[in-house]
Amino acid sequence: MRVFVASLDEGSLAGAGRRLGRSPAAVTRAIAFLERQLGVQLLHRSTRGLRLTDAGERYAAACRRMLTDLEEADLSVAGAQTVPRGPLTITAPVMFGTHILRPIVGAFLKAHPDVQIRLLLLDQMINLIDEGVDVALRIAALPDSTMIALHVGDVRRVLCASPDYLANRPPITAPADLSDHDCIAIAQLSPNEIWSFPPAPGQRMNRNVRVRPRLTVNADQAAVDAAVDGEGVLRIMSYKIDQHVREGRLVILLPEDELPPLPAHLVIPEGRLASAKVRAFVDFAATRLRSEFVRMDQP
Repeated sequence: MRVFVASLDEGSLAGAGRRLGRSPAAVTRAIAFLERQLGVQLLHRSTRGLRLTDAGERYAAACRRMLTDLEEADLSVAGAQTVPRGPLTITAPVMFGTHILRPIVGAFLKAHPDVQIRLLLLDQMINLIDEGVDVALRIAALPDSTMIALHVGDVRRVLCASPDYLANRPPITAPADLSDHDCIAIAQLSPNEIWSFPPAPGQRMNRNVRVRPRLTVNADQAAVDAAVDGEGVLRIMSYKIDQHVREGRLVILLPEDELPPLPAHLVIPEGRLASAKVRAFVDFAATRLRSEFVRMDQP
């Protein structure tokens, strides 16, 4: 099972062999043994790499859960629960993980040389238990669950545009003005080309504005780059443009008309905090993340 999971993590049987100190032939024999024992094929092998079968997808999720539990049991019996060591899997949104969490992970690794981290940067939600994730950074209102959630900050949803774009267009003093402007849409956030805003003073209904996207993209970084290049007004989470705002490449618009901020949490599956490596990372990261959110909220 360890060989199987290592093959998936490394993307090849040869990579799994290097990671585990086994020959390619030994790795191949281990996977073949597993498939014979189960009576199903787990992997499709080709020159492009490895691809899981449907049965392999289900089995991989079960393997990650069981190997994590086994590792925790080994550490507990060995009396090592007070020393952070072993593999740690963390997930976060792509841009947040790249620009904010990754440096924190790097500092943690320097402080704890016996820990190895697998950092999964994904913009879609995944099942933390099935994927063997120890800690997740989630930016959203969380549903009720048995998982532990530690609040580390709040993320604004802002409008922005470049100074060059604003210099040549009518002023934007209210949400309704956006209907006369070029906008940049992120496909999964505004599929109907309607942007919602809080109620006006004295009103109870949200204000909905039909915008005119000149550009629609499915990647946040492309949308940010387009806004910096003066191609229109963009609505996006504040941390994704923080550096551009500080350096004057983008200007935040209508801050008094922003939707309520979204909470950011470190989410830990139940039982994972019993592990020293998880406790150590959560304590280490929470303090630094809170400082980052405070910094981003300052003008």
